[in-house]
Amino acid sequence: MPSPVAPSASRRRQRSTRLTVAVAALVLAAVLVAATAAAGSALLVTLAAVAAVVLGAAATKITHSELLQSRRDAARDRAEQAQAYRELTSQRAAESAAFADAMRRKVEEREEQLRHLEAALSEAQLKAAETTRRLGAEARRAEQAERRAGEVERTLDASEERAADAIVRVAELEAEIDVLRAELEAWKAQAEAPLRKHA
Repeated sequence: MPSPVAPSASRRRQRSTRLTVAVAALVLAAVLVAATAAAGSALLVTLAAVAAVVLGAAATKITHSELLQSRRDAARDRAEQAQAYRELTSQRAAESAAFADAMRRKVEEREEQLRHLEAALSEAQLKAAETTRRLGAEARRAEQAERRAGEVERTLDASEERAADAIVRVAELEAEIDVLRAELEAWKAQAEAPLRKHA
């Protein structure tokens, strides 16, 4: 806030000179009245009284004009101060407008950055969802392959078990065949024995 406008030095000097003249006129009037009163002459007292009235009127006029000048100077100072306040207010309004404009630009820049970040986030979320779907499909395929591998392994185990059973059965059949052959050979031998005796 600007300081009140002070009166200029020339105005102060002029004012102090006028007041000095007014005081001097009053002092001169008092001295004339006192001097003539001591002299005791009625004519001199009358002239001194008239001179005192004239000097008092002049002092009053000077004081009155000084009062009016002081009021005019004060009004001028107030007008200058009001003008300074108006200029300061205008300057502050311009600064506020510039600040508001700068802040609006910053807000717009931040909003633009936010829109870019939201778009990037949305794109990243879509990519993440697609990757999740792809990984899920691959996991399901891997699970299906694992199930198929389990089924193949179980089938292989069953085949190996059947093959083992078949090997055991073949061995049993071979043993039975050997027994039957032995029995057949024994029966043949028994059947041929009487024929050899008759021969």
